[in-house]
Amino acid sequence: MAKAVVFDVGNVLYGWDIAALYRPLIADPERLAWFCREVVTPEWHFQHDAGRPFAETSAELIARFPEEADLIRQFGPRFNETIVGPIPGMLALVEQLAQRGVPLFGITNFSAEFWAPFRATAPVFDHFTDIIVSGAERLVKPDPAIYALALCRFGLAPGEAIFVDDRADNVAAGEANGFVGHLFTGHEPLAAELARLGLLAQ
Repeated sequence: MAKAVVFDVGNVLYGWDIAALYRPLIADPERLAWFCREVVTPEWHFQHDAGRPFAETSAELIARFPEEADLIRQFGPRFNETIVGPIPGMLALVEQLAQRGVPLFGITNFSAEFWAPFRATAPVFDHFTDIIVSGAERLVKPDPAIYALALCRFGLAPGEAIFVDDRADNVAAGEANGFVGHLFTGHEPLAAELARLGLLAQ
């Protein structure tokens, strides 16, 4: 039976949107859409989650799009502006779990160099015993190795934690590697599932 909760961060606890950073910098909506589709894309950013430093990835991208150099350089130092605020209801849910003494952990695909400045803005993580950051470990979900590392580091046996993620592939990998899975679609379905498991008050 699950006795702990392991959260993803992006789009589970906090919203994430590259365009939120660039919307004030690129006035033309069509150009903004092109920039976020072709230049600073999620696929390019995911290299940071895998452990590559921004200095390297930005230099490569600037070489491909030299006319966009100034905008590309903004991404690293202003990464926190891509975090668009807490997902409704989720910080309160974490507080409720913490008050009930439920052990809380995280597994997040996140750049190690971007994590520290973001973590400083998010005291909700004070409730977490440990958080595995993919960029620090150079392992990314849904690699089975990151779930094995989590069980070991968190001191959990298979089946002792529910893993909450907004991506079906990550949830499926978690379920295949020792976790009870929950595909996150919002606060209310998750709260209902946690109540069913006895981790949250009805």
